[in-house]
Amino acid sequence: MNSERIDNTAAHGGPIALDEALASFDALWSPRIVTTVNDYDVRVTKVEGEHLWHVHDDTDEFFLVLGGELHIGLRGPEGERTVTLPQGSVFTVPRGTEHKPSAPHGARILLFEPTGTSTVGDRHEEVPDHVDATTGHALSV
Repeated sequence: MNSERIDNTAAHGGPIALDEALASFDALWSPRIVTTVNDYDVRVTKVEGEHLWHVHDDTDEFFLVLGGELHIGLRGPEGERTVTLPQGSVFTVPRGTEHKPSAPHGARILLFEPTGTSTVGDRHEEVPDHVDATTGHALSV
């Protein structure tokens, strides 16, 4: 798992169109790093079906739904619940919260998290074949 940092100015010569970034790859649950902000990656990914239950012990995880609808299952002391995020919605999963993203009909999302953060968290159930356990891939548009 190797994070590939990119400089959006050097690599792309200017602004990055998120629709073009998302059109540049087909893999699901396999985020691409579109830029960095200080020590944070801004990642885009396509998702469909279910991810896995996992926890990020030391960082919150920010989700912005660019298209489709994302569901995030949450487990905590008060029990289990699901948050539904339609297009244009944002949600932050607090650090230490067990969660499981899913998108029954597919979604396109933007994530904002510290560079080097694994897509499967610090603690997780068995990683299914359709989930890319990565810290993000460089965007190639």
